[in-house]
Amino acid sequence: MKLTEVWNTKNKPTVSFELFPARSEKAAARLEKTIDILADLQPDFASVTFGAGGSTREGSYQLLKKLKDEKELEVVGYFAGYGLGPQEISSVLDSYQALGIENILVVRGDTPHNQEDFTPHPDSFAHASELMVFIRPKYDFCLGVAGYPEGHIEASSREEDLEFLKLKVSKGAEYIIANYAYDNQYFFDFVERSREAGITVPILPGLMPIYSEKMMDSLAGLCGATITNQIRQGLADLPEGDKQAVLDFGIEFAYQQCKGLLSGGAPGVHIYTMDRWKTTSEIVRRLRADGIL
Repeated sequence: MKLTEVWNTKNKPTVSFELFPARSEKAAARLEKTIDILADLQPDFASVTFGAGGSTREGSYQLLKKLKDEKELEVVGYFAGYGLGPQEISSVLDSYQALGIENILVVRGDTPHNQEDFTPHPDSFAHASELMVFIRPKYDFCLGVAGYPEGHIEASSREEDLEFLKLKVSKGAEYIIANYAYDNQYFFDFVERSREAGITVPILPGLMPIYSEKMMDSLAGLCGATITNQIRQGLADLPEGDKQAVLDFGIEFAYQQCKGLLSGGAPGVHIYTMDRWKTTSEIVRRLRADGIL
């Protein structure tokens, strides 16, 4: 089912999870357990990332296939096109279409960090909007794009970034998944600015729980997410070196974030699981116990 149909037919907000292909045997074993547990929660959909420069092309396909065919979940395939030529792009999307995937999230993607000799295809597309122009006439996918409540880290301003988002929607995007923000007001302001700009498609907030302080800092540095004083102080008040206390803090903070987002009108929450199950399952359990989901 296309995501736009899911939101049009469901009476309650959606809950969905992001997963990524494992890169080692140890990670694969953890991912298998995560899939088993999170699939039992019956999310409205699960998304699978696509590594920079197509680095996880086969792994992404196999994970999508497993989630769709074995776990019978609705899936969203991310597609990061940077570095790939038109034929490679079509090959990936043809394989997704043959698998019966109906939803794609189109993002530009980045240069692979672990491939110093990586050379992008000369006909690679430089922007997600250009990818949209290439994909939209050729496929019947329900296409989504990324949005950035605090502005893309490479944008000169939030105003410029919003213009790029408006362009992507004008090229056929039917929904937006917003990057996470630790202060919900960033998301609500982003939605308001988007609506004022004439963007009417659903905007789904991403949610990144705190798994460790090191991971939190690293990911926020990559995407430009602000770490609030509330979080800094809350973590500082925990017993030093207590990893479980950090996880518990992260669960409670994410749970409260979800309640605020959903009570404020968000159509659902999209949780970045980092291929872990305990935090996500506890957040969903609490929200369902409250009758919110």
